[in-house]
Amino acid sequence: MSQHSKEIVLNFYEAYNQRDVERAMSYIGDTYIQHNPWVLDGPAGFRRFVEFLRDKFPDGRNEVKRVIAEDDLVALHVHSRRTPDEEGRAIVDIFRVENDKIVEHWDVIQPIPREIYPPVTDNGYF
Repeated sequence: MSQHSKEIVLNFYEAYNQRDVERAMSYIGDTYIQHNPWVLDGPAGFRRFVEFLRDKFPDGRNEVKRVIAEDDLVALHVHSRRTPDEEGRAIVDIFRVENDKIVEHWDVIQPIPREIYPPVTDNGYF
């Protein structure tokens, strides 16, 4: 199941990344539980969020760096930029897939600052 869930999430994320609202919506279940407190639950809440991103940040893009899948959960490690010239954010998105649809989402978001102080390692965010 984890490989199939991984494919569903990656296809969804490609549509989401392109701000293709209708295609992204085709991967969302009738029940969609959102754990990001700034996005409403349900398919309508997700649609509203993607439309906001499409309208406000049309050049925004997310680059998936890693994918981890286990059972019905898929985690993406993502470099997200709302505009091409910003440092962006490091994001971990976690999706739960049920009956071939994404039904739940969690995320952890860390801004990537323009370096004020030198980092203590060269490992970077990704």
